Amino acid sequence: QVQLVESGGGSVQAGGSLRLSCVASGYTYNNYCVGWFRQAPGKEREGVAGIYIGYTRGGRTYYADSVKGRFTISQDNAKNTLYLQMNSLKPEDTAMYYCAAGPLFYCDNWRAYNYWGQGTQVTVSS
Repeated sequence: QVQLVESGGGSVQAGGSLRLSCVASGYTYNNYCVGWFRQAPGKEREGVAGIYIGYTRGGRTYYADSVKGRFTISQDNAKNTLYLQMNSLKPEDTAMYYCAAGPLFYCDNWRAYNYWGQGTQVTVSS
């Protein structure tokens, strides 16, 4: 059974930084994507960043336009841990952030992720 457990959320002032972590277990695919999504109150869930885990294209990253240049996704395979480094945070980044995984080839196929964590809250104040 796939389990994804996020941590690292919190409250920060605009311009600050946070790093989210997601520990994954039970995933048996050899080639797949892991990523981060967010959902603000009253808004739809949106894909933020994804990274491909595989033999031929491993490490390829994908980002939503709204976070390019500010957020960095990375994976520590030895620790089965996914990270999202968030810099230059803005109040509009406030949301519940979710870790997700799926047997995808293109990690910005945001609707195709099918395993989800419980989420961690990020609040950015102005």
